[in-house]
Amino acid sequence: MQNTEIQTLLLQQEELSHLGNIETIELIQKLWSDYGELLRVKLSNKSIIVKYIKLPHLSKHRYGWNTNISYKRKLNSYKVELNWYGSFSKAIDERCRIPQVIKTIQKENEFFIIMEDLKESGYELTLLDPSQEHIASALSWLANFHARYMCERSDLIWKSGTYWHLQTRPDELEVLQDKELKDNATLIDEVLKNTKYQTIVHGDAKVANFCFTRDGTKAAAVDFQYVGHGCGMKDLAYFMSSAVEPERCEQMQEYILDSYFIKLKKALSHYQPNIDSIKLEQEWRPLFEVAWADFQRFVKGWNPNHYKINPYTDSITKKALKYLDSSNPARFDL
Repeated sequence: MQNTEIQTLLLQQEELSHLGNIETIELIQKLWSDYGELLRVKLSNKSIIVKYIKLPHLSKHRYGWNTNISYKRKLNSYKVELNWYGSFSKAIDERCRIPQVIKTIQKENEFFIIMEDLKESGYELTLLDPSQEHIASALSWLANFHARYMCERSDLIWKSGTYWHLQTRPDELEVLQDKELKDNATLIDEVLKNTKYQTIVHGDAKVANFCFTRDGTKAAAVDFQYVGHGCGMKDLAYFMSSAVEPERCEQMQEYILDSYFIKLKKALSHYQPNIDSIKLEQEWRPLFEVAWADFQRFVKGWNPNHYKINPYTDSITKKALKYLDSSNPARFDL
């Protein structure tokens, strides 16, 4: 979209009239599969972020996924994100900070999300190689987010959160060469969907979707296209896959799990004091490996040469399958 068109659109918004004149429009990044742009707009009195989405009928995907299923998934993901910012963002506090929405706009195959610039609010840093302090801050965000939405349901978001969930990835499942993982894909999905304790998961909780304060003690999260219902271990496993180098995952696993559950217990005492944190941990902790196996199922079908397929992820997937094989499926009410 041309800057002049963005300017015209923004000037029409009454909610922005008090923020002054538009001074600059900066491209932060293109969206995945070239579906739009993320822009920083500097006005006289404030800086804002504009997420502009324009959906083509089909796009050329770099790994060859050029199907109507892929298109419909992306279309729904942006509708979910509009719903999220429009209906949920104002109810979230500083314990699990997200950008505050100013306005959402939908025009045929175009979407606009106008929101707070977190950088201006002190969340200045985005990282691909986080320190342990940054990891701890992100774990705190996840724990508080999961506690805040424990046992809450909404038709405005994905029925099953995460961008890799099985129902939206039949193409990747079809070409999956790992027979054991393929044969157990439905069981893995059902176990994660039928836990007693369900929350709302971020759905794309990679480290790149977190912004940190300069001292590293606080985190905020962005990008809610795949927010939906699920077991919190899906977010935790995916976050670890992005924040910890494969060769350090084994030594970091206990720290990640212990830190998360300590923070979750505190967060539940704040948001949901009637929920038994001990019982929740007893249910969720063994499912960390199952959640990782669920993600492994997607990655192996999507791009079998991806770096996130490695000895650690193969090992953890085997442990998950062994756990499922040794467990009584009846206790999951399948």
